[in-house]
Amino acid sequence: MKTGNRLVLLLLQNAPYVLFVVLLILFGLVSDRFLAVANFRNIVIQAAPIAILAIGMTFVLLTGQIDLSVGASMYLTASILAIYLTGIPWPLGLIAVMAMAAAIGAVNGGVVTRLGVASFIVTLATLFILRGIAMWLSNTRTLMFPDPITDLNRAHVLGVPSAIVAFAAVFAVAWLVLHQTPFGRQVYAVGGDPEAARKAGLPVRRIVFLCFVIAGLCAGIGGFVSITQIGAVGPKYGDQIEFSAIAAAVLGGVSLFGGRGSVVGTVFGAILIKTVQNGLNIINADPYIYPLVTAAIIFIAVAIDGLRTRIIEKLERRTIRPLTGE
Repeated sequence: MKTGNRLVLLLLQNAPYVLFVVLLILFGLVSDRFLAVANFRNIVIQAAPIAILAIGMTFVLLTGQIDLSVGASMYLTASILAIYLTGIPWPLGLIAVMAMAAAIGAVNGGVVTRLGVASFIVTLATLFILRGIAMWLSNTRTLMFPDPITDLNRAHVLGVPSAIVAFAAVFAVAWLVLHQTPFGRQVYAVGGDPEAARKAGLPVRRIVFLCFVIAGLCAGIGGFVSITQIGAVGPKYGDQIEFSAIAAAVLGGVSLFGGRGSVVGTVFGAILIKTVQNGLNIINADPYIYPLVTAAIIFIAVAIDGLRTRIIEKLERRTIRPLTGE
C-alpha cells in the first residue's frame, strides 16, 4: 500500500510535465507551427506576466494564505500610471507601480495579520475596492500608454526579449530568497505548521505580512510587463488573472495548504497554461472554449493538490504504539 502511494505521489508530482509532453504531441500533430522555436519563444514571452504574478502568489500560498486582489492591483496601478504619470521616464514609472502595488500588499497583509481576518475575505474585498477605484479614476475608459513604454516590448538585452529578462530576474531573486536565506526557510516553516513556528520563536505575523508585500510587488512588476505588451488597459484588464496565477503555482507543486512547493514549479505551471492557450489559438479553436479550458486547468490543479496532500499526510503519518505494562 505504501509503495502504491509513493508511485501515485510520484505521478502527481510530475503530472504537469506529463501533461506538457501530451500537449506537445497533440498540438504538434494538429499544427506544424506549434513546434516551431519562434512559437515557443512567444509562449515564454506571453507567460512572463502570469509567471511573475504566480511567483509572488507562491510566497503567499506557502504560508497557507491566498491573495485574490493581485489582478485588481495590476489594474489600479496601471491606471494611475496612465492617467497621472505618463510624462515621467519609464524606470520611474516602474518604481512607482512597484511601490503602489507593494503598499496594497502591505494593507492586505496588515489586515490579515493584525486583525486576524481570513485572507480570502480580505483580498476578495480588496479586489472589488481596487477595481472600483480604478474604474472611477478612468471613468471606465480604455487608457493608452506612450511609446516609451510600449517600445520596451520590442527591446532586447543581449538578444533576449525584455519580458523574458524581467521574469528571469524575478525568478532568480525569488529562488534565492526562498532557498538560500533564513527568511525562505521561515516561510516554509510557517506554512508547514504556524503554531509550531510560533512556539519556536519565529515572527509568524511579520513573515506572513512580508509575503503579502512580495505578492503585491510582483503584481506591480507583472502588470508593468503586461502593459508593455498590450499598450493599453481597460475595465477588463487583469480580470480573473489571479486564478491563472494560483493555478500556475498549484500545477507546479505549490500546496494550497502551505509549506510545500517551489518557484521552479510555479514558472513551469505558468508556461504550461500559456502553452494550452497558444495551442488553442494556433488550431483556431472556438474562443468560447478558452474559459472552459482555464476552468478545467484550475480544477485539475486543485484536484492534484488535494490528492498530493492526502498521500503525503499518509506517508508522513507514524503509528503510535500503546504503552504496555511489564
